[in-house]
Amino acid sequence: MKNSYALVTGATSGIGLEISKDLAKRGFNLILVARTKDKLDSLSSELASEYNVDCDFFSSDLTLINSPNKIYEYTSQKKYNVNILINNAGYALPNAFHENSLEDEEKCLRVLGTSVIALTKKYINDMISNGGGKIMIVSSVAAYAPASSLQSLYGPVKTFMNRFSESLSFYNKYGISSTAVCPGYTVTNFHTASGVQAEMDSVPGFLKKSAKRIAQEGVDAMFKGKKVSVPTKTWKVIVLLLKIIPHSVFRL
Repeated sequence: MKNSYALVTGATSGIGLEISKDLAKRGFNLILVARTKDKLDSLSSELASEYNVDCDFFSSDLTLINSPNKIYEYTSQKKYNVNILINNAGYALPNAFHENSLEDEEKCLRVLGTSVIALTKKYINDMISNGGGKIMIVSSVAAYAPASSLQSLYGPVKTFMNRFSESLSFYNKYGISSTAVCPGYTVTNFHTASGVQAEMDSVPGFLKKSAKRIAQEGVDAMFKGKKVSVPTKTWKVIVLLLKIIPHSVFRL
């Protein structure tokens, strides 16, 4: 359908960038969302030219409470039919919980949690009216991992996002599916931008996977209607072990 679009948040780098490329390669029109307008403009032109798809963009900071409304208003004014929603935008805090300001913790919750809920709530009504759609929530293996002294909110929010995505299976009867994609350590600029690159550098190489591979496996799982996808065999095994081994044996 000419007016059908996939909307991708956090589209200009890392997993979001690779998801955008993967969808464009499959022939899907795109609406790219991120904070930096110049990067969005450049990427939009690049994908439209390379893959012969329509590609628009909207600059938005999801730490701001009204951003989901503004995104939805923009796509509605353009009369775009968003039948694929990719909730990918990331956020992390490098310090221990007691060292972060409440404002920073709230920003983290907005990006990873409430903005996902808000965008899903906005677009799911349109998907129901239009006879179906696909939703992806980029979660994390942290949803299954033991508690951490750093990024105290990250794992709990990702656990919540997995449960939220699972709850959306109620809408299968309307032709709508939701997939929680749970990657492990992924090579992106996210860790540097979030101030946790030292932690990433200490991770053994075999545990680090490319954003392109994560994106491909995640998009494949979304189109198959899977509820949860843990990309790569390595991390599937690790998640299985995390489910079996009591978290009490791990040192915080």
